[in-house]
Amino acid sequence: MEFDVNDYRNVVANIEKDLRYISGIIKQKGRELLNDYSITLPQFIALQWLFDEGDMTIGELSTKMYLAFSTTTDLIDRLEKNDLVKRVRDENDRRVVRVHLLLEGKKLIDEVIKKRQVYLMELFKEYSQEDLVQIQNNLMRLHHDMR
Repeated sequence: MEFDVNDYRNVVANIEKDLRYISGIIKQKGRELLNDYSITLPQFIALQWLFDEGDMTIGELSTKMYLAFSTTTDLIDRLEKNDLVKRVRDENDRRVVRVHLLLEGKKLIDEVIKKRQVYLMELFKEYSQEDLVQIQNNLMRLHHDMR
């Protein structure tokens, strides 16, 4: 099926709008889930980066989170006080300090992600297996192309 230019623009505009709304809803649901924990959304996002990417410097984390270095330092200070992360010296270069996700931080991320998955499972109850696989494949493709 071929789109003319106007149809293509309208479809892309609707996709962008839907993705924006979906993102907002997921963020709101994430905030609600975090109410059960003594952690802020930016702290949770930092923990997610460490969970997904492994140890990194505060500078690297600042860049990934689009935050000022000083803001990220304060955020890591609070996470460290809650025994969710710790600073460790790099074995190859003692001048470099990396942020390491501790077991309690991993547990917290795992719990919240599982709660998010339960929320999505409820939403997807009425979808067919074919629909879910198609959504998964299209989102994976979009994510890949955006990277």
